[in-house]
Amino acid sequence: MKKLSLLFLILIATTVFAQEEKESSGRKGTFYVYWGWNGSNFANADIQFKGNDYDFTLHNVVANDRQSQFGLDPYFNPLRITIPQYNFRLGYYFNNNWDVSIAVDHMKYVVANGQTVKTDGYISGGTAYDGIYTNDDIVISNDFLLFEHTDGLNYVNTELRYNKTIFQQGKFDITAIAGAGFGILYPRTNTSLLNNARYDEFHLAGYGIDALVSGRLSYKNRFFMQPELKLGYINMPNIRTTMSSDDIAKQHFTYTQWNIVFGYLFELGKK
Repeated sequence: MKKLSLLFLILIATTVFAQEEKESSGRKGTFYVYWGWNGSNFANADIQFKGNDYDFTLHNVVANDRQSQFGLDPYFNPLRITIPQYNFRLGYYFNNNWDVSIAVDHMKYVVANGQTVKTDGYISGGTAYDGIYTNDDIVISNDFLLFEHTDGLNYVNTELRYNKTIFQQGKFDITAIAGAGFGILYPRTNTSLLNNARYDEFHLAGYGIDALVSGRLSYKNRFFMQPELKLGYINMPNIRTTMSSDDIAKQHFTYTQWNIVFGYLFELGKK
């Protein structure tokens, strides 16, 4: 999926520079909705954990996304379609070339188990990891830390996008799209830290910004398929990690997201 999406976007970019100026296809007043799936790469990040009995930072932590195995269930099961990494967006064209939209990018962020990282800070409170750390090695194991935004790393965002029709042939057209946006992070973070009980609740953790390029292949200017490539930055200074609101984690990182989505363009009150 990633390779096909990138190839399609490269073809779109090449066509943009090769094609002559084309008239827009009268999108003003049109809505669109789409649903699809994503994959993500995350830059290594420092993560600070702070509570009454500890304040330490893990450096250069490796994390990955978590893909659900493709199949009718859960990808097309109405009761389970939110389990895979998905993208949902609702947009409105306020003129022929520009649209504004609201969306949820449901990503998943999983700290790799078994990795060794450098640590600074202290831990107390009667755990096996009590001590003062100064650039010391520590292994991220299950009895030390489980840290996953797996239900998920939810980026609730709004975007402004520019659209340009670059190819029309019969009932098909191709549109090049570029845009940027911002939003909030509302994760459900699955965490087990030191001797604390597992915590897994939705909470407002921070904010994000993003930019993207995309290409849309549409049929009858109604049904469409759209690969997207998105670059973003996430800053979460208030990640809940235990039942106590005094225990938080902080992290920020960049990410690359590639999406494949399917949607429909429509006008309210019209068939």
